[in-house]
Amino acid sequence: MNENFQLDPSSLRILRELQRDARQTVQQIAERVGLSSTPCWKRIKAMERAGVITGYSALVDRARVGLGLLVVVEANLSLHSEALVREFERAVAATPEIVRCLSTTGQADYILTVMVADIATYERFLHATLFRLPGITHVRSSIVLKEVKADVRLPV
Repeated sequence: MNENFQLDPSSLRILRELQRDARQTVQQIAERVGLSSTPCWKRIKAMERAGVITGYSALVDRARVGLGLLVVVEANLSLHSEALVREFERAVAATPEIVRCLSTTGQADYILTVMVADIATYERFLHATLFRLPGITHVRSSIVLKEVKADVRLPV
């Protein structure tokens, strides 16, 4: 990964287009950003090699795939040794229901985003998985009533 990769205005326009719709052809993207196909393709490949573009995926409606409950969880660890933190973070990474994990300052050591089917499923997940994560001492769950904004696009 190239830490010094420079993004010029054309590259930023390409990124905005890819975030809007990554299924576009290089020709379509090139037309929208005002480049010809070859330079556009070269910029995309360079951004992939540099790690600016880390992958491509489909956006999925969670409710339509049976994930009707979204929970924000504040979690605290018993201690903050390097070994325990690594073990906790590995366990979180291996838990599919936890779709996001943020190490934070403030009252919570971590803020997790959990997606499950319903409240009964969350209760089972809480007891069978969350309470058993390495080092967990405190968990506070907030049930999301409505997602006001859930944009995955970066403001480039």
